[in-house]
Amino acid sequence: MTNAATQHAASLRERWQAFRLINPKVRIRDAARELGTTEAELVATGTGIGTTRLRPEFEAILREVEQLGHVMALTRNDSVVHERKGIYLNPSFNPHVGLFVGEDIDLRLFMGPWAFGFAVSEGDKHSLQFFAKDGEAIHKIYLTERSNREAFEALVKKFAAGLQSPELQVETPKEKGYVFEGISAENAKLFRQEWAELRDTHDFFGLLKKFELPRREAMRYAPEGLAYQVSPGTVRLVLQAAAEKALPVMVFVGNQGCIQIHTGTVSKLFEMGPWYNVMDPEFNLHLREDAIAEAWVVIKPTDDGVVTALEVFDAHGEMVVQFFGKRKPGKPELQEWRDLVKANAVRIS
Repeated sequence: MTNAATQHAASLRERWQAFRLINPKVRIRDAARELGTTEAELVATGTGIGTTRLRPEFEAILREVEQLGHVMALTRNDSVVHERKGIYLNPSFNPHVGLFVGEDIDLRLFMGPWAFGFAVSEGDKHSLQFFAKDGEAIHKIYLTERSNREAFEALVKKFAAGLQSPELQVETPKEKGYVFEGISAENAKLFRQEWAELRDTHDFFGLLKKFELPRREAMRYAPEGLAYQVSPGTVRLVLQAAAEKALPVMVFVGNQGCIQIHTGTVSKLFEMGPWYNVMDPEFNLHLREDAIAEAWVVIKPTDDGVVTALEVFDAHGEMVVQFFGKRKPGKPELQEWRDLVKANAVRIS
């Protein structure tokens, strides 16, 4: 690193320390924006002072997380935070995608953007934190009171980078949003036909790619009855109804490098400021309701019958959270979920 990079890291550390003294409750993601930097760079300023840089051997690190025992997995984007406690089980990786599939921790990992890893200890909080090339947080793993602290320390020692420097080079983030000019009438007709003929929900992504359709815009080209826009308040109504009926749901939250899934019931729901929250013992969800630009009920045919989702988009057109009824491949969707969504969806189109 250059002397200028060293000076920048030292200056950022001072600014970050001063900011925290004045704003102790501001989240690091928000602080990074206010300081004109990235979350990864702020975390890196603690290197050697409770923070250890890890070698970017992400698959190897993640394969050993099971040894930590019961932990809390955290994945978020700008609008939604998803926190799920459990044990990391059944890892599998290819060069581009990783999976953890368990009753509690259920992850889809897209390894291309992964660039930086840290172990962070602040007081009695200990975590592994992973960031993209642009410095945005991808995934974090926090120890709980039931975790194996010795295994954590051994993992950190094993994967600690040779050079423990607070200097970090990140890429300029891509501009969010997109320009969409529509598709031809012929392609719109073909798209509707192929949507109506879907046999697996996982084929929907390929369908969007084939017709070069952003996901939110695709809703406007849906076959009759297979997608309709609903009020942002529908999200709260659906969660409340699911809680009242103890109906198990699936909640998907993702970013550029990870999708995290909760499958199970939700119970303790409440509003705090702009956030609507699920605060159950093993699952927490924090949804910034004022960031919801559009919400859609989306129906996809499959060999097992239709699958009904509630999809939520931000102002940039990015999907920030999806809700489904609990289901498994090879089994039909619960009729109770379909009825619940239909009864609580506040249509606006």
